[in-house]
Amino acid sequence: MRIVYMGTPDFAVPALEKLAASEAHEVIAVFTQPDKPRGRKMVLTPPDVKVCAEALGIPVFQPGSMKGEEAYTSLKELNPDVIVVAAYGQILPKSVLELPQYGCVNIHGSLLPKYRGAAPIQQAVLDGEAVTGVTAMQMDVGLDTGDILLTAETPIGENETAGELFDRLAQLGGDLILETLEKLGRGEITPHKQDEALATHTAKIDKSLCPIDFTKTAREVHNKVRGLSPWPVATADIGGKRCKIHATRLSEKSGAAGTVLSVRPLIVACGEGSVEILELQQEGRKRMTAEAFLAGHRLSVGDTLD
Repeated sequence: MRIVYMGTPDFAVPALEKLAASEAHEVIAVFTQPDKPRGRKMVLTPPDVKVCAEALGIPVFQPGSMKGEEAYTSLKELNPDVIVVAAYGQILPKSVLELPQYGCVNIHGSLLPKYRGAAPIQQAVLDGEAVTGVTAMQMDVGLDTGDILLTAETPIGENETAGELFDRLAQLGGDLILETLEKLGRGEITPHKQDEALATHTAKIDKSLCPIDFTKTAREVHNKVRGLSPWPVATADIGGKRCKIHATRLSEKSGAAGTVLSVRPLIVACGEGSVEILELQQEGRKRMTAEAFLAGHRLSVGDTLD
């Protein structure tokens, strides 16, 4: 198939690489978001998908909006058989959705209809899900509401972070889109509608979620640490210092919520159960083990964390 690929962040890179390497397909163009200033110095930086596409020698388009006539005209001239979309970050109008023979196929990081929206991978970890996956979906004008073509499931590890899961699902999505396009071309897929009664939605993740509430259960605290890693990272005040909590694991000890139960290892009681803090980072300092942190900070059994 002649493919126009639309994507922006690193999640969309593996699928692009696998499509470009496939002998059965030709990626004729890539659409991605415009370059944006990043970092403290606000350096204009290209999206990950643009970097990948240029390395593969694929023409790149960066329209500010897909609703304009210019973007539609470019797509019409390219005449793709299918448009593959993965975390593009722009709404596609009906005219674009209906342009290719096989429509627009989206790679979504959840088992739809669960976790529609902006942050399906992080939310699955925050919610303590045991299983997730990716969905290949025929796009329509709604937000992740189109018919399901194929899905691929995978378990979520007890200590797996959102970042680790993100990387695995990106690879899984690349494999799934190859299978989906192959079966679409042979007429072997029967799309099926999503059950709206089972639909859930996710919002963008932001720093307001970071503070840890130790009155929650140990599993909820642990899920927050995993779900907010590598960004924006869960936080807690330890020894009077605001710290990012990068890694924890469940512990069997118990006590009053927020109380330090042990300092070697560093275990903190929750509303139910407790967590061992493995890695943390004081503001303005480097990430380190709890043992290294405690070598320079006084903390005693019975102290309370906020």
